Amino acid sequence: MIDHLNGKLVEKNPTYVIIECSGVGYFVNISLNTYSKIGDTENIRIFTHLQVKEDSHTLFGFAEKSEREIFRLLLSVSGIGSSTARTMLSSLSPVQVRDAIASGDVATIQSVKGIGAKTAQRVILDLKDKILKIYNIDEVSLTSNNTNKDEALSALEVLGFVRKQAEKVVDKVLAQEASLSVEDIIKKTLKNL
Repeated sequence: MIDHLNGKLVEKNPTYVIIECSGVGYFVNISLNTYSKIGDTENIRIFTHLQVKEDSHTLFGFAEKSEREIFRLLLSVSGIGSSTARTMLSSLSPVQVRDAIASGDVATIQSVKGIGAKTAQRVILDLKDKILKIYNIDEVSLTSNNTNKDEALSALEVLGFVRKQAEKVVDKVLAQEASLSVEDIIKKTLKNL
């Protein structure tokens, strides 16, 4: 119903923003991922998803269409509500969620607060084929990419970097260019650490 809002950023919090469009202030629920991307610019465009329930109309906002797409896919899974989907997108980037589902990585999905093993498996079972088809992902390249990522992280640990910090930078590097070799991942990560 409402595809996006283009307006003045009136208030910004980690869980919501208020955007004024033509004199009307919209309360929009956001993820931490969106919070970090919108910055402090005065005028913003935010892509939205309107959830209509019997007792409420709730607006969810996303900095990018890709994040909204993942959110909508997560909502299609039985047992995943809007708050769980938003928590997933606050804990992991949309690319991490997509890749974890596509590669069947239960541990990554289960690392999100409030998601158990059964729910993580259900998310993968319900969405893996859809994600492989929508994003045209080749399963073979995905597994080699994860192997390269793991090798690069191990090497960075040997060099004395904390795995969690290094993993965030490696994920950013791979989000920009997914088909990097282990050496290139390490080089680009070292430039950004």
